[in-house]
Amino acid sequence: MSLILTDEQKVALSIRPVTAAGNPARVDGSPTWSSSDDTIVEVVPSADGLSAEAVTVGPVGTAQVSVVVDADLGAGVRTLTAMLDIEVIAAEAVTVAITPGTPELK
Repeated sequence: MSLILTDEQKVALSIRPVTAAGNPARVDGSPTWSSSDDTIVEVVPSADGLSAEAVTVGPVGTAQVSVVVDADLGAGVRTLTAMLDIEVIAAEAVTVAITPGTPELK
């Protein structure tokens, strides 16, 4: 299931690392956020990387937001990745315009 946003919205995202038993866990370093398509959804991480904003850019379509963390608190690296599918749809109309065709003889 994907998160649905209109082309006029943004959403706050945060991570919650947990142990196998479901307890809160720490990560090593700052998480790395990215979008599979920056022309649909742009990701703006916070200074500490523990949260971010997903901002729709304008065009409708789909993008996947991902965050990568290092779960090894020592010198090693154990990469964990989380992903969120986002579908961007058009917002409701706010104006209407009339577009004339080419004039022709009657």
